[in-house]
Amino acid sequence: MTAEVLDARLNMQGIGTKKLKLKKELGLVNAVCLTGGVIIGSGIFMSPQYVLAYSGSPGASLVIWSVCGIVSMLGALAFAELGTIIKESGGEYIYIFRIFGSFPAYFVAFSFLFVTRPMSIVAKALSFSEYAMAPFYEGCPPPKLGVKTLAVASILTLATANTLNVRLTMRIQVLFTVAKLVGLLIIAIGGLVGLAQGNFGHLENIETSFENTQLAVKPIGMALYQGFWSYSGWATLNYVTEEVKKPEVNLPRAVMIAMPMVTALYLLVNVSYLAVLTPREIMSSTAVAVTWGNKVLGRWGWLMSVAAALSAFGSLNGSFFSGGRVCFVAAREGHMPDILSMAHVHRLTPSPALIFTTAVSLIVLIPGDFQSIINYFSFTAWFFYGITLSGLLYLKIKKPDLPRPYKVPIILPIVVLLVAVFLVLAPIIDDPQIEYLYVTLFIFSGIIIYVPFIHFKIFPGILNKLTVFLQLFLEVAPAEKNL
Repeated sequence: MTAEVLDARLNMQGIGTKKLKLKKELGLVNAVCLTGGVIIGSGIFMSPQYVLAYSGSPGASLVIWSVCGIVSMLGALAFAELGTIIKESGGEYIYIFRIFGSFPAYFVAFSFLFVTRPMSIVAKALSFSEYAMAPFYEGCPPPKLGVKTLAVASILTLATANTLNVRLTMRIQVLFTVAKLVGLLIIAIGGLVGLAQGNFGHLENIETSFENTQLAVKPIGMALYQGFWSYSGWATLNYVTEEVKKPEVNLPRAVMIAMPMVTALYLLVNVSYLAVLTPREIMSSTAVAVTWGNKVLGRWGWLMSVAAALSAFGSLNGSFFSGGRVCFVAAREGHMPDILSMAHVHRLTPSPALIFTTAVSLIVLIPGDFQSIINYFSFTAWFFYGITLSGLLYLKIKKPDLPRPYKVPIILPIVVLLVAVFLVLAPIIDDPQIEYLYVTLFIFSGIIIYVPFIHFKIFPGILNKLTVFLQLFLEVAPAEKNL
C-alpha cells in the first residue's frame, strides 16, 4: 500500500497522519497522588504477615519496613535525576535505551510488558477481589473462581477508564488516594491510642521484640521482597515524565513529598498491627488489616475490608496509567509493533498500548498466585533497577557536564545499586529455586522476537497491512514526544 493511499484512507476516517501529543495533565498535586496512590496498594494490607514471618521478630520486621522505605526514597530521588536529564516517558526502559543502546533496552521492555507490569496488575487485582469479597465470607476464604472473576472485572473497568480520558483517570486516582489514606490513618490512630493507654503488645521490651530474628540471607531477602512490594511504584512518575508539567521541578518535589509520607504512615500502621495483634495472629491472618479491624473496631471491622479494597483498586488504576506508557514508548522507539505507539485521535490516550497491557494481564491472571507473583516481580524489577542505576553512575562519572536541573549525591545510587545486587542474588545463592531460572529464561527468550522482527525486520509488508487495519479500527494515529 502506497503512502498516498494510506493518507487518503486515514483522512476519509477523519484520522489523518499528523502526529499527536499526549497532554501534560499532571501538576504537583496529581504527581504526588499518582506516586502515593500507586505505592499504597494491597501491600501494606497483606505483606506485614509475610515480612514478620520471614524476619522472625516484631523488631526485625519494623527494621525491614524502615530500610525498604529509605531505600525506595533514595531510589526515587536517583530516578528523579535521570528524569530531569532524559525528559522522556518510559522509566528504566528509556534510560537504558539512551545510555546503553537498543539491545539491552529491548529486554527491559520485553520483561516489563510480559513479566513485571502484568504481574503487578494481577497481584493488585487479586488483592482487591479478596478484600472486596471478604465481608461476604467471614471465617473462610472466598472461592478462587469468584476472586478471579472479580479481578477480571476490575482490570477491564480500569482499562476502559484509562482508555477514555486522562482526567477521568486522575480524578479516580485522587479520590482513591484520599480513601486509602483515611483507612490507613484509622489504623495508625488506633495504634497510637493503644500505645497512649499503655498497650505496647510485643514492642514493650526491645530485647524480646528481636527474639527469633532470622539472619540468614534468604529470609532477609524474602522479607525485603515483601517490604519492597509494598513500596513498589516509587518510580511511577518516570514512566509518564512527558505528561508531567515542569518535570524538572515537579518530579523531585513529588518524590520528596510522597515518599516520606508513605514511609512514616507504613511504620505507624505496622506499629499499630504489632501493638494490637500477637505475632501468631498476624502471621496466621490472610488479611491482617481485617484481623486488626475485627479486634479493634468490632462489628465495624468490615470497614477495613472496604478500605483495603479501595486501596488496591486505586493502586491498580495508577499501574494501568503508568504501565501503558512504557508499552507506548517502547513501540515508539521500534521495540514493539508500531500500532502500540499510537494514540486515540480524540481522547489522546495510548489506547492500543493499554489494550495490549490488559490482554497480557488477563493471561497472567489465569494461573495467578499472589505470593509467587510478588517474588518473581521483585526479582525481575530489581535486576533492571540495578542496570538503570549503573547507567546513572556512568553519566555522573563520564558525562558530568550534562544539564542537570536536579542532582543527587553519588552515594545515593551506589547504595540502592548494592541493595539491588543483594535482592537479585539473595534467593539464588542461599536457596536456588528452578522458578527463578524459568523467569530468567523467559526474559531472554525475547531474543526470538528481537532478531527476526526488530533487527532484520522480516515480513514488513504483512505488519504494515495489519497496522493500517488496526489504526483505522481503533481510530488512532502516531504520537510524537511531548518534551
